[in-house]
Amino acid sequence: MSEWTLYEVFVRSKHGLNHKHVGSVHAADAPMAMANARDLYTRRSEGVSLWVVPSAQIVASSPDEKEPLFDPADDKVYRHASFYQLPPEVGHM
Repeated sequence: MSEWTLYEVFVRSKHGLNHKHVGSVHAADAPMAMANARDLYTRRSEGVSLWVVPSAQIVASSPDEKEPLFDPADDKVYRHASFYQLPPEVGHM
């Protein structure tokens, strides 16, 4: 028997809310992962939407990267509208 893929499971509990990570399942393919996730994580109608994502496909930042990744980009003046000369026809912006 070959190794099954590990999938991460995300559930949205109500319309308008974000999906939240609730756990993981192993499955041979995506349809089986969806079925396994539904059986394990939404048995009591807890969710309105379900995502399953292969764990190997998730890319995340590390807490160690917080400062360089999320610091304000004050040194990048080209991101500020004041750097550009606006044409008169859009002067109301």
